[in-house]
Amino acid sequence: MKKIILFSLFLLTAVSYSQTKDVSIFERKHELKAGAIKLLAGPIFEGTYEYINSKDFTYGASLLVNLSTGNDFEEDFSITPFARFYFQETKEYGAYGFFVEGFAKYSTGESFDWYSNNENYSVVSLGLSLGRKWVNSSGFVFEPLFGIGRTLGNSNNTPDAIVRFDLFIGYRF
Repeated sequence: MKKIILFSLFLLTAVSYSQTKDVSIFERKHELKAGAIKLLAGPIFEGTYEYINSKDFTYGASLLVNLSTGNDFEEDFSITPFARFYFQETKEYGAYGFFVEGFAKYSTGESFDWYSNNENYSVVSLGLSLGRKWVNSSGFVFEPLFGIGRTLGNSNNTPDAIVRFDLFIGYRF
């Protein structure tokens, strides 16, 4: 009886293992990335999640946290939802190559003014970014990104423009 139970468990394990298939890198739908330049220079952490909706369209969000109050970076915290449109030459692979991104950004921080004291701000901005993404066969992602956004509202202590930039390194799963 023990041999039958043991053999049944072995057979069940073998069948369930054989039914799992290896998913290609271009069939994976999720990416996690971290900004390298700000993390090394700041220390400012910017993490990004991106969902691959189709070969040409993705969406996601970035979260930025300034880990040091002594640096000259104005933003202390921001959350940035975005949507990207990819323009690659071939359609057999998805979500890589040159892209244009539209983003909305909510950020808080401390504005710097040469003539007065620094003041805290909270602002919403809309903008566009350009970038390029490379994905290798094991799933690692490299992505330079640069964008600029215009702040909404009218206040003396908020910046007029928001800059979005970094070299992102991550993994597609």
